[in-house]
Amino acid sequence: MSRPLPIVHGREEVDVGAYRLERVDLEFSNGERRRFERLKSKGHGAVMIAALPDPETVLLVREYGTGTHRYELGLPKGKIDAGETWEQAAGREMREEIGHGAHRLTRLRALSLAPTYMSHEIQLVVAEDLFPDRLPGDEPEPLEVLPWRLDRLHELMLREEFSEGRSIAALFLVREWLARGRPRP
Repeated sequence: MSRPLPIVHGREEVDVGAYRLERVDLEFSNGERRRFERLKSKGHGAVMIAALPDPETVLLVREYGTGTHRYELGLPKGKIDAGETWEQAAGREMREEIGHGAHRLTRLRALSLAPTYMSHEIQLVVAEDLFPDRLPGDEPEPLEVLPWRLDRLHELMLREEFSEGRSIAALFLVREWLARGRPRP
C-alpha cells in the first residue's frame, strides 16, 4: 500500500554537537498531527568498507567504542569530508584504518542507522584488489586489523564484541553479493 508523505506544517532546528536536532510538525493522511524529533547530520555522509584481501576474507578493525565503553569489532568506516566523493573517502579511510588501498571499489547501497529518528546514512563499499598503503589516521591509538573468513560469519555474529547492526547487515549483504557473482548494484 502506498501512502502520501505527511504534510510538514513546521520545522525548528537546534545544533547539538555533530548533529542538528530537528523538530517537525507533521499531519498524516488520516488527519492526525504529531510532532517528531530527528537527528540530522551536519556532515557530507559516511562510508563503511568491506575490504576483501581475497573473495573469502574481509578485514575487520577492533577499536574503542565510546557508546558501549568497550572495544568493538567492525568494518572500517568514517565520514566523507567536504569536497570528497564516496570513492575518495573510502580510499582514505582504508589507508588510515587498515593500511591498504584498493584498485576496485564498488558501492553496494546506503544503510541507515535508525530511520525513525535519524537522517544519517552510510554508503556500503566493497574494496577489492587491495595493496599496502598507510596514511596516518585520526584515531587516538592504532587499530587492530583482524582478517575474518566470510564462511565463519555465524561465529562472528555470536561474539559479544561484534554488536554494531550496520556491520552485521553489511557482511551479510556482501556475502550475498559475492555469492551471486558480483551483480551491478
